[in-house]
Amino acid sequence: MQFQIDKTDGRARACTIKTTHSTIQTPIFMPVGTVGSVKSLDAKDMCDELGAKIILGNTYHLYLRPGDEKIKQLGGLHGFTQFPNSFLTDSGGFQAFSLSDISKADANGITFKSHIDGSTHYFTPEKVLDIQYNLNSDIMMILDDLVALPATQERIALSIKRTTDWAQRAITYHKAQQAKGIGLHQNIFAIIQGGTDKVFRQISANELCALDFDGFAIGGLSVGEVNSEMYDTVEYTTPLMPEHKPRYLMGVGTPEDLVENVERGVDMFDCVMPTSNARNGTLFTSFGKMNIKSSKFSLDVGPIDPECDCYTCKRYSRAYLHHLFRAKELTYFRLASLHNLHYYLTLMKHMREAILVGKFREFKQSFYAKRAQ
Repeated sequence: MQFQIDKTDGRARACTIKTTHSTIQTPIFMPVGTVGSVKSLDAKDMCDELGAKIILGNTYHLYLRPGDEKIKQLGGLHGFTQFPNSFLTDSGGFQAFSLSDISKADANGITFKSHIDGSTHYFTPEKVLDIQYNLNSDIMMILDDLVALPATQERIALSIKRTTDWAQRAITYHKAQQAKGIGLHQNIFAIIQGGTDKVFRQISANELCALDFDGFAIGGLSVGEVNSEMYDTVEYTTPLMPEHKPRYLMGVGTPEDLVENVERGVDMFDCVMPTSNARNGTLFTSFGKMNIKSSKFSLDVGPIDPECDCYTCKRYSRAYLHHLFRAKELTYFRLASLHNLHYYLTLMKHMREAILVGKFREFKQSFYAKRAQ
């Protein structure tokens, strides 16, 4: 991986990341393709209509179905999905959190039952990397111990201890595998934990950033805390992270979250929000959210967003999208997902442009002013 900072404006950063498969200009939003597919869209949509340079896949889900060994035989994620650009794969730590009723962590890893057939599996820091070597993702996230908030001091302390222990095992294993010629073109990111406690965040950041990872993520946020606590935690944590490596905020979030956290020095984001909201009838626009289910759109011939030039807005009316949603027509999912992801990716592009000319503050003011109209 090559990484360079192109420009800063306050803490906001415009950077360039080069992997084996693509050049990524930050700040960047990564569409979520959990099982190797962004829901309702294919690789042509991602490349030709959205220009996505990186998407996220999930190690836990791909391991269970169709299986990482099969994906390796079929050309890794790139050959299997025909998406030619970069993949980042999550480690499974979030699934242990979100599926806590069927998973249990111990000092060595995480035991879980498959949500598909109930079979039992065990993820260790080494096992998670072995799966991701088979997937051949460009950026591999290591196994971490994520806890819901609020949590006790004892549970957060245990979380950061496990996360550091697992990180040390992961980086040692990765270096050993690379010495054998495995994973030579794959990059490895650690995940800083600590809840919203500044002392714990500093401990976790100091311990992990002392290790030779290619990049660092802020995990354990947007899991129950209020937004102001999330913003304060990010603002405190980013200065603790290496300036010369990518900074990734996991699982966040709304357009407002992206703007606020780019301002605080984050480079990379992912979230299911644009696609999941699209499927539920919520569309993101430059003036805020729109509920296309509302009957007020039944005769509205305007585009979803007059400022948007996505495939959907250039061709179809609000009335048509309203009709498709009400009729439960599958075409709606594709058109709405294309729009929402285009909005997110364009928002990141505009933030980058503002940073490059030293006008991020003006951009942010304009962003909120449109929402207040």
